[in-house]
Amino acid sequence: MKLNTGDYQQKCSVSNATLNRFFSLHYLLPFVLAALIIMHMIALHESGSNNPVGVTGNLDRLAMHPYFIFKDLVTIVAFFLVLSLFVFYAPNVLGHSDNYIPANPMQTPASIVPEWYLLPFYAILRSIPNKLLGVLAMIAAILVLFLMPIVDLSRLRGNAFKPFSKIAFAVFAVNFLLLMWLGSQHVESPYVEIGQICTAYYFAHFLIIIPAVSVFENTLMDIALSENSNKQASATVNLNPVINTPAINNKFRFLKDVRSYSNSKKTKVKSLTYYKLIIKEFVIS
Repeated sequence: MKLNTGDYQQKCSVSNATLNRFFSLHYLLPFVLAALIIMHMIALHESGSNNPVGVTGNLDRLAMHPYFIFKDLVTIVAFFLVLSLFVFYAPNVLGHSDNYIPANPMQTPASIVPEWYLLPFYAILRSIPNKLLGVLAMIAAILVLFLMPIVDLSRLRGNAFKPFSKIAFAVFAVNFLLLMWLGSQHVESPYVEIGQICTAYYFAHFLIIIPAVSVFENTLMDIALSENSNKQASATVNLNPVINTPAINNKFRFLKDVRSYSNSKKTKVKSLTYYKLIIKEFVIS
C-alpha cells in the first residue's frame, strides 16, 4: 500500500474547519467565564468572604450591598480607564511586530511566542523535550492549583502570621516572573536549562515546599502554645491565694450581671462586645 505524501499533508493541514472550531471556542469561553463569575457572586453572597488575617469573620459582618458593590465598582472603573488608554491611544504597545508580517505557509517565523499572560506556561511547555510530556506539564501547571486545599496543611488561612510562608511565596513569585521572561526568549542555551530548573521549582513549590512549610509552622505553633499554657498554669497557681478578694469577686459579679441582662432583655450580646467588656474589666482596670 502506497501513501501519497501530498494527500497526507493536505489532510493534516490547518484548514477552515479547524479555524472555525477555535473561533467558536474563543467565542463561547467569555460566556463560560461570565457564568463562573455569577456562581462566585452567589457563593460570596451566601457564605461570605474571608479576610487576610485568616480568622473567622462571623462575629462582625457587613452587607454585600451597598458596601462591597460600590467598593468593587471603583476598581472596575479604574480598570476600564486604563484599558481605554491602551485601546484608544496605544493599541500596539503590548503587541508584537511580527504580527504584521503576512502569513507564509512555506516559512516558519523565527520567534513564535504567545501573549504575555501565557508566557510562563509556554516556558514550561518547551522546557520538556518530549512534546506530549510538555503539553501534559503545561496542563498540570494549572491543575496543580486545585491541590492547594489538600497540600496546605497549615491551621491558619492566610500568610499574615506565617513568616516562612511569606518567604516561600515571595520566592515562588520571583520564579513565576522568571518563567514569564524565559518564555519570551529564543529556545537556546542557557534559557532552556534555566527554564527546566524553574519548571521543577514551580511544581516543587506546590507538592513539597507548601506541605513542608505548613508542618514546620504548625510545629512552631504547638511549641508556642505549650509554653503559653505552662505560663498560664503557673499564673493561675499564683492567683489562687487571692481569688476570694473583694475586687476579684466584683469582677465576676459584673460578668454575671451582663449575662443576666442579656437573658432578661431577650437580646443576643455579640461575642465581640462581650470580649471587650472582659478586657475592660480584667485587663485595663
